[in-house]
Amino acid sequence: MQFCLPQSLSRTSTAFGLALALTGFALSPNAAFARDTSTPSLFDVAALEFAPDLRQFTLDNGLQIVVIPDHRAPVATHMIWYKVGAADEPEGQSGVAHFLEHLMFKGTTKHPDGEFSKTVAEIGGQENAFTSADYTAYFQKVGKEHLALMMEMEADRMHNLILTDEVVKPERDVVLEERRSRVDTEPGARLGEALSAITFVNHPYGSPIIGWRSEIEALNKEAALAFYDRFYTPNNAILVVAGDVEPDEVLDMARNTYGKVPRRAEPGVRSRPAEPPLAGLRRTELQDPRVTQEQMSQIRLVPSDATAAEREAEALELLSYILGGTSNSRLYKALVLDQKTALGAGSYYQSTALDHGQFGIYASPRPDVSLEDIERQVNAVIDDLLDGGISEEELARAKHSMIASTIYAQDSQSSLARIFGTALTTGLTVKDVQSWPKRIQEVTADDVMSVAKTYLVRDPVIGYLRKPDNDQAEKKS
Repeated sequence: MQFCLPQSLSRTSTAFGLALALTGFALSPNAAFARDTSTPSLFDVAALEFAPDLRQFTLDNGLQIVVIPDHRAPVATHMIWYKVGAADEPEGQSGVAHFLEHLMFKGTTKHPDGEFSKTVAEIGGQENAFTSADYTAYFQKVGKEHLALMMEMEADRMHNLILTDEVVKPERDVVLEERRSRVDTEPGARLGEALSAITFVNHPYGSPIIGWRSEIEALNKEAALAFYDRFYTPNNAILVVAGDVEPDEVLDMARNTYGKVPRRAEPGVRSRPAEPPLAGLRRTELQDPRVTQEQMSQIRLVPSDATAAEREAEALELLSYILGGTSNSRLYKALVLDQKTALGAGSYYQSTALDHGQFGIYASPRPDVSLEDIERQVNAVIDDLLDGGISEEELARAKHSMIASTIYAQDSQSSLARIFGTALTTGLTVKDVQSWPKRIQEVTADDVMSVAKTYLVRDPVIGYLRKPDNDQAEKKS
C-alpha cells in the first residue's frame, strides 16, 4: 500500500491541477508514469492555443459562464463549480463542505427524493460531484438535447435545497462510513492526513477534506444549511459547458434557468490564515501490518499557479517532470533502473491551489532496502541535480512531452471542462490556461535551476509508511 495525497473527495473521481490535467500526469505515486518521448521536436507554440473556440459570459446575478464547443459527438458536459471548499469551512466544522456535497442530492420541493439522479439515469447520462480544499463541483454528461433540463435542475438546487433531520442524520453516517473505509482502514491515507497536518500547522489545508471523525459526528442540518446559504449563490459559481453546443444557445439556456436564481449572499474575499515558516525537520511515521509496500515521502511547500512569480510555476512543473515525472526521470533511472534499490520513485508538483502549492517526492524501496537508505539515495539524486544542473536536452524533452500532452487533453470534453473549472476556482483565468503551452516553452534551464535552488534546499516534511518489525507485530497480535 502506498501513500497518496488526497486531492479531493468524490463519488467516483478525484480532482487534478492545471499542469497535471494538461499533461496527463497523476498526483498519486500509485499512478503510471506519464508518456515520455525519446527525441524532442519543435512545436509552433505561438499557434497552439488551448480550447481556442471558448467563449465567456457573465449573467446579471454574477454567474460566470464558460462554453467550450466540441462538435465531434452529440453530447454535452455540464458542470457547476462553487468557489468554496474544505479550506473555507468554519473552525470546528471540518468536513461540512463534503457533507453538503452529499446532501445536495437529497432533493428540493420541485425535485424531491433524489429525483435529480434518477432523471440523469433515465436519460442515459452520467453524473458525479467532488469536493476539494478550494472548490466543490457537480457535473452531468448527457445527450445535448437534455442540456436545458440539467441546467433547470441544477439551478433549482442552487437555492431550493430541502434538508430534514430524517435525511441529514443517515447521510452523516454514510460519510462516517466513507471515512472509515477510505481513511481509517487505509495506512497510506492515514499517513497522508498526518503529513498534511504537520505540513500545514496554521493553514486550513492541514485539515482533511472529509473531516476529522469527531467533527463529522457533530455536523447537523443547521451547519449544512448555514454553509449552503453562505456559499451556494450564483455570484460564487462558475458554469462550464463543453460539447456539441453553440455558445449563444448555451447563454440563452443559462439566462432562462440560472439567470432566475437570486444572489443569495456575498461570500466575500477568500482569506485564509497564513502558514508561518518553521525551522527544522518535521517527520511522521506510520507503522501498520496492512502495509504491503513501504514508502518514503517528502513534501515541500512551494508557490501555486495562483501565487507564483512569473515563470516560477512553469519552472516547477518542468523540474518535477525532469526529477521524477516519467520512467526517464532522474529519480526513476537512478533508484529503479541503475541502483535497483527501489520499486518506484518519482516527484509531482501540486500546482492548482488558491494558496500554497506542494512539491512532493516519493520512493518505495525493495524489501531488502530500508526507508532510511532510500531517503539518503533520494537526497543524493537531488544533490546531484543541484550541483550539476539540467541539460538542454532534458529540458527540451520535457517541454516536448508536456506540450504534446496538451494537445491530447483536448480529445476529452469532460477533461476540457474540468481543466477550466479547476483553474477558475483557484485564482487563474481562461487566458492563463490557454497560454500555458507558450509559457512552458519560454522556460529556460536557468529558470528551472533557480526554483530548484530556492525550494529543493529547504527542509522537507518527511513521512515513512512502514511495516512493523516482527517483535512489534507479535506484541500487537
